[in-house]
Amino acid sequence: MSRFDVLTIGNAIVDIIARCDDKFLTDNGITKAAMNLIDAERAELLYSLMGPAHEASGGSAGNTAAGIANLGGKAAYFGKVAADQLGEIFQHDIRAQGVHYETKPDGTFPPTARSMIFVTPDSERSMNTYLGACVDLGPEHVEEDVVKDAKVTYFEGYLWDPPRAKEAILECSRIAHEAGREVSMTLSDTFCVGRYRDEFLELMRSGKVDIVFANEQEAMSLYETDDFELALDKISADCKLAAVTMSEKGAVIVRGDERVKVPAMLIDNLVDTTGAGDLFAAGFLVAYTRGKSLEECGKLGCLAAGIVIQQLGPRPLESMQPQALAEGLI
Repeated sequence: MSRFDVLTIGNAIVDIIARCDDKFLTDNGITKAAMNLIDAERAELLYSLMGPAHEASGGSAGNTAAGIANLGGKAAYFGKVAADQLGEIFQHDIRAQGVHYETKPDGTFPPTARSMIFVTPDSERSMNTYLGACVDLGPEHVEEDVVKDAKVTYFEGYLWDPPRAKEAILECSRIAHEAGREVSMTLSDTFCVGRYRDEFLELMRSGKVDIVFANEQEAMSLYETDDFELALDKISADCKLAAVTMSEKGAVIVRGDERVKVPAMLIDNLVDTTGAGDLFAAGFLVAYTRGKSLEECGKLGCLAAGIVIQQLGPRPLESMQPQALAEGLI
């Protein structure tokens, strides 16, 4: 028996979400629809310029963990916060979601990470992230018993920015594989892929990572091609299993020569795309760890993503289980 379905590892970030127009992005030098790393000084400046905002614990892998728990899965999380107000917000929020989280804070400096997310009228989100305490995540924060007790260990590509986190991920991969478990990653962002393309490919080709999540643009960026079909061929050769999302076109799951296309969920109102990929991974992994077919995994992923983009914020505000049950996916 496994104590956890999925262990997720990521940058423990408090999301601060506000709406703005495209002129605001231009005036303040913010790259639209991307994750921009910023320093403490710019974090303070952007925060002072924000309109009314919503604050909640976030971070890519944290959102995935919350989505897994929301769907009835057993989730655990590794991520570093500081002993400050935002750190308390993060710890309370993720535990309140039903996620096992025991990473201990060490003092108040550097402070807890925060991401200022500006949502434009077209529902695109532009993230400006100060990593803060995230950079201190290291091998000493790996809870070996949790890794061994998780069917899948999942981490975000963003973790390749803070150097000591790489050591923690590699240690988790070793522990997981020695225990007969699987390891998964999300490519996170095209800019992230650009920074670490060779390292990501090595993780896949060496077998340190078994399952890869990406969107259409990230998959093509990984192989430096504009040919999506070619990118699918290459990613299927480089890893055991890959799930690639395509926004309103749904997703395609590839495993060897097998390809399964899944339609996107029909939605009433697109509000905010924040967390769409994170929740797709959550739904997919819940189904996967329950032994569902690749089609069912993709459908539950698309359902979770479809629910979260109809609200403001990256985590579902209500239980997704009734809808998933009604569709026979859990």
